Amino acid sequence: MDIAYLKMIVEGALLAAGAPLNLNQLNALFPDEEKPGHGPLKEALAALDADLEGRAVELTEVGSGYRIQVRARLMPIIAQLWSEKPPRYSRALLETLAIIAYRQPITRGEIEQIRGVSLSANMLRTLQEREWIKVVGHRDVPGRPELLGTTRAFLDYFNLKSLDQLPTLAEIKDIDNLEPELELGPPS
Repeated sequence: MDIAYLKMIVEGALLAAGAPLNLNQLNALFPDEEKPGHGPLKEALAALDADLEGRAVELTEVGSGYRIQVRARLMPIIAQLWSEKPPRYSRALLETLAIIAYRQPITRGEIEQIRGVSLSANMLRTLQEREWIKVVGHRDVPGRPELLGTTRAFLDYFNLKSLDQLPTLAEIKDIDNLEPELELGPPS
């Protein structure tokens, strides 16, 4: 199959899908006798990526496949098209999500031990409704507590291919210094 034609089909599918598509899903678009296979699909994706260079959109690989999206540097301007503001999440919710992402699989009790406070049921429900976390099993101890882990939707939302792309804990600066205090001298 001609790569230029395959590239057009891939581009159309990614634009129409509304969600990331992986190589198997792209390959399944074709009848059995015309399936291009992963090699030609990767060639078509590379050609599409090259064609989109310097344009407002880019081809991005995320946890659940490939998608075409607006370039990150343009989003502050483009975001004005949507009157609905994205939800704001509390620091506690984001801390909990970070603990789950870095320490998964992890139980609710372990999260509470790390944070030093009890965990709100609403917080876990919010993360599960957003499909950022899910129950991945049960710890083999009395009470069989649920083990929590992140999902592909988490990777897609944060534009990650895998958890390996998260910054290492050593790279993360002291959280308290993210909001530095002004150093004021004595009044003159």
